[in-house]
Amino acid sequence: MTDVTPSFDAAPVRAYLQGLQTRIAEAIGALDGKPFVADTWTRPLGERLRGGGVTTILEDGALIERGGIGFSDVSGDALPPSASAARPQLAGRGFEAMGVSLVMHPRNPHCPTVHMNVRLLAATKAGEPPVFWFGGGMDLTPSYGYEEDARHFHRVCRDALAPFGIELYPRFKHGCDEYFFLKHRNEMRGVGGIFFDDFDELGFARSFEMMQSVGDAFLEAYVPILEKRRATPYGEHERAFQAYRRGRYVEFNLVFDRGTLFGLQSGGRTESILLSMPPVAHWRYDWQPEPGTPEARLTSEFLKPRDWLE
Repeated sequence: MTDVTPSFDAAPVRAYLQGLQTRIAEAIGALDGKPFVADTWTRPLGERLRGGGVTTILEDGALIERGGIGFSDVSGDALPPSASAARPQLAGRGFEAMGVSLVMHPRNPHCPTVHMNVRLLAATKAGEPPVFWFGGGMDLTPSYGYEEDARHFHRVCRDALAPFGIELYPRFKHGCDEYFFLKHRNEMRGVGGIFFDDFDELGFARSFEMMQSVGDAFLEAYVPILEKRRATPYGEHERAFQAYRRGRYVEFNLVFDRGTLFGLQSGGRTESILLSMPPVAHWRYDWQPEPGTPEARLTSEFLKPRDWLE
């Protein structure tokens, strides 16, 4: 981890994140036909977590059954355990964290769920320069697998990272495969994508540019898939399987997700932290799909690490 040089400036990061939230909400809202509703929130200065943000939410749309895009900019007196565990030398420092995080749960089971976030975290201490790192990424979680969708998503992720080093895509893809893994189920959450954390190795300005490239690539990665699958016919059978797979999504977010843990441990706003939850999820006892079905193919062919760009 590298100490920040005098070029460190959170203001342009904040402005970029706010603009990114607006752009994505407008694009997905236009695609759905129902606009996102903005909920602005603040935390009182006397609390251990200070600051605020804007949560934009779309529920019960024609295309998006539940979608949330959250921007937050908060500070606190001490890094939560989830942030300082890997860097004990920073324990006890104050912090500022800002980011955009989103999840889209489409209504049609053939349209995949998607998650994306980009963020900056700076650890602060009086009399010393802040220590910063960027994080983020995006990943795709289908209920019904389509190889061309996975290839498209990964190709856009690769292209977004290419200007910053050809080694970044395979490295961040591996990080995504490792991170979005349900250990107690021994399966991946979806078909992956890219994930990075603790990233500062290009310096502040260039690392920020890389984060922007990832954020800017989201609509290109996801919208064509939505447009291609939104009219695919489905019935109650497919909806039931979608709800079953959403149960896995809930399990990951509540047990493993660092962002969720960071928010809850730091005393964050619960409604915003849990905006990623699907509107409906089911659990079935020891249920197994029939061999040879599209439901079985999801597990056998898609929920395992693959080189989607082969």
